[in-house]
Amino acid sequence: MVQTELEFRGIRLEHLLEYFKELGGTQITTQFPIIIQGEKWESSIMYEEDIKITSSFYVNAVHISFKAETEETLSTLLKDYRKKTTRVGG
Repeated sequence: MVQTELEFRGIRLEHLLEYFKELGGTQITTQFPIIIQGEKWESSIMYEEDIKITSSFYVNAVHISFKAETEETLSTLLKDYRKKTTRVGG
């Protein structure tokens, strides 16, 4: 098993869960850590916290662990998940 952890800021927890479902994952638990299982991979949403950016501006940060059977599977999962979480300014 190979794994990595990432932090996503400014994206609602509900959206992050939905992205896993769009990639074929099934939510196993509803409380932290929230476990999502897919074919040959598993992810855990470890926790969510508020990060202070300025004296009056906070943003959420969600910490996610990604695990897969092979490096190739993990790489594909991360690539596909990052596509869904990419935000382009304008």
